[in-house]
Amino acid sequence: MTRYLAQRVLQAIVVLWAAFTISFVVLFLLPSDPVSIAADGGGAGTPIDAAAIAELQARYGLDQPVWIQYWNSLSGAVRGDFGYSIATGQKVTTAIFDALPSTLALAFSALVLAVIFGGTVAFFATYTRAGWLRNILLSIPPLGVAVPTFWVGLLLLQLFSFQLRLFPAFGDQGFPSLVLPAITLALPTGAVIAQVLATSMTTTWKQPFVESARAKGVSRLRVQTKHVARLSSIPAFTIAGVLVGNLLAGSVVVETVFSRAGVGRLTQTSVMAQDIPVVQGIVVLTSLVFVAINLLVDVLYPLIDPRIVAEYKKPESPANATKEKVGV
Repeated sequence: MTRYLAQRVLQAIVVLWAAFTISFVVLFLLPSDPVSIAADGGGAGTPIDAAAIAELQARYGLDQPVWIQYWNSLSGAVRGDFGYSIATGQKVTTAIFDALPSTLALAFSALVLAVIFGGTVAFFATYTRAGWLRNILLSIPPLGVAVPTFWVGLLLLQLFSFQLRLFPAFGDQGFPSLVLPAITLALPTGAVIAQVLATSMTTTWKQPFVESARAKGVSRLRVQTKHVARLSSIPAFTIAGVLVGNLLAGSVVVETVFSRAGVGRLTQTSVMAQDIPVVQGIVVLTSLVFVAINLLVDVLYPLIDPRIVAEYKKPESPANATKEKVGV
């Protein structure tokens, strides 16, 4: 098991390096200059002093060969130092950590809502014996995946903010301003959870041990909650990394729609300004969260289903087994 975890940690390091390298290459290949964008004040059209541009490029190391820029950025990232924002001059880690609490609150709230929504739909869709109700419940997840996130956000704004005036439309002022963004972000993630759980539960219901439990007089509800739901949760844990990716990617759209000052909004503005240090810091942060969640899921697998542990144990040789049987 130790060897397995070591391999997973090594894979995580490779993923972090690949994410950093790809983001660096993509930003470097863009035709415009981030220093010129910052000096122009976001497209104000004012004349730009060439000497000032050259000074800023030298300050941020953008006048050096690309391989030196890459090595300096990579070595700094290993130390947790991503430099300073080209657009604002603020330290990258400070900018990210200032925006992080808002995104964490949004992502955690959306995840809780997604688990409740997806688990409830999957549970009742596989528990009910009414075919019409099952069909209705199973049609909800594909709809949740297909509907654009920004459209859901705008619809919720129109209904609950502008017409009913129950929740604030924009900003990040306490719990009321968190409700609509969390629901918007939770819908596609909950739909994925519902699809995976419903498929897994339907398959588990067909297993022989379920038939044996039912033959012994165990109620359908007890079988569903104690056996089927537990074993069917393994595929949902498997896609935990995908769910985290959906939340992080969706936060860019949601925070833009609802004008929330989080990591998603910071990503959007940094990409538009080609703020290379900030974008790379966000890429490394999100990649680190992704690999950490996947590593945690691998560790939790045996707690959900102890049979998984046996797959990592060496099989016993026939000779040793024979010796134990005869008492040698």
